[in-house]
Amino acid sequence: MDRIPKHPMGKKHMIQAGIVGFRGYSGAELFRILARHPRVTAWRMEHRADAAPELQPRHQKTAPTIMATPEAAVEAGLDVVFLATPHDVSMELTPALLEAGIRVVDLSGAFRLREPEIHKRWYGDDHSAQELLRNAVYGLPEFYRERISGARFVSNPGCYPTAANLALRPLVQSGLVDRSVPVVCDAKSGVSGAGRKASLKTSFCEAGDNFSVYSAFGHRHVPEVLQNSGLEENEFHFVAQLLPTPRGILETIYLRLREGAGKGDVLAAYDEAYRSEPFVRVYDPGQFPDLHAVQHTNFCDIGFKFEEASRMLVVVAVEDNLVKGAAGQAVQNMNLMFGFAETEGLL
Repeated sequence: MDRIPKHPMGKKHMIQAGIVGFRGYSGAELFRILARHPRVTAWRMEHRADAAPELQPRHQKTAPTIMATPEAAVEAGLDVVFLATPHDVSMELTPALLEAGIRVVDLSGAFRLREPEIHKRWYGDDHSAQELLRNAVYGLPEFYRERISGARFVSNPGCYPTAANLALRPLVQSGLVDRSVPVVCDAKSGVSGAGRKASLKTSFCEAGDNFSVYSAFGHRHVPEVLQNSGLEENEFHFVAQLLPTPRGILETIYLRLREGAGKGDVLAAYDEAYRSEPFVRVYDPGQFPDLHAVQHTNFCDIGFKFEEASRMLVVVAVEDNLVKGAAGQAVQNMNLMFGFAETEGLL
């Protein structure tokens, strides 16, 4: 795939960016970020012909809205389209947009997994654009920055795997994890992680003043963690839970360190991985971040505590599921794709 930037990135160059799924939580967050980005003009793209018009205050200037078709995108001169859509919609739109010469950042799970058989097992359907699976660059900048830079097609990571992989991969790659003991990820998310579509489970009376498990094992984000952390399926257990808050993810990860390893090795592994990263912040040993530290930001914060007697390590990773877990990371990827400063529009 051509990875040369479509335009020379002059000092005043602006790009035209379309958002499909702008009515959803991640799409609305994406529009808010792009609306203040100094190098972007945001367009709304409607993929539902029967969608009701949005209510708008009188005399408020609104972003241009076009239909979510390659023809409309080309006519509008779009450089990139963000797909904040269900994965089946992304599978339908992505091939045609790429064929039309428009870059794509897909926020769905359609292209995160490399093998169609693995996609079918975890998502429950046959992949309708299998030829693009290996062309999609997995958009976790802290791991794959060089591949993302200049790419035409980026698959944005899921919210849970972003935090889990940032927490786990440096430890696995450094050989610090005792892999004879399974890693357990106890993950909690705010209600917006379930999307905007109405459901009984996420209704106010069910979710308010409540705390519940909604996926024990079998969560479709598990293979993303395995694919990028270096762990095998029998080494990783994941349980998802619903917090009575609109946004934010807190993952508590339990693992045992290998014989002879300690908190100094953990801190060294994290410092080596993230010392120069603008959006990952590591806390001193024994200190844990909370949701308030990251809500409405593109940061993922990591803290840990080590118990020497048992060699057990507790790692806490937090992020805003709508920002670093979705829209903010998508903009981070877009900045890399077009040669902008990675933090532009995000700090």
